[in-house]
Amino acid sequence: MKVAISTWYGNISPVFDVSRHLLVMDIERGEEVSRREEEIHEMELPRRAEHITRLGVDVLICGAISWPLERILVSAGVQVIPQTCGPVEDVLLAFESGQLTERAFLMPGCWRRHWRRRGQRRRG
Repeated sequence: MKVAISTWYGNISPVFDVSRHLLVMDIERGEEVSRREEEIHEMELPRRAEHITRLGVDVLICGAISWPLERILVSAGVQVIPQTCGPVEDVLLAFESGQLTERAFLMPGCWRRHWRRRGQRRRG
């Protein structure tokens, strides 16, 4: 499995749509086998999504992401784990151990991942 994490000075980048750095890791049987840094220069959403899919990314872990970009990535077969914050290494360990769902890794103000669903109103 190929996992990409948008990075900013050792942390998850707050907004993926403008993030310039990506850490790409190959994970086999729950363990990292390789990693490399990638730069993203594309700013147009379709081209940015194309860059991610060209890398063969299966899972993208990121902070905030626009709905249009997330939809493009998901339709291309990329699992997007948005609204994530924290130090990259801590997030990676949590992902590998299946504990990325903990509230400690949610961006401030997000009470759960995907709190809003397309076409549905939030009840309040």
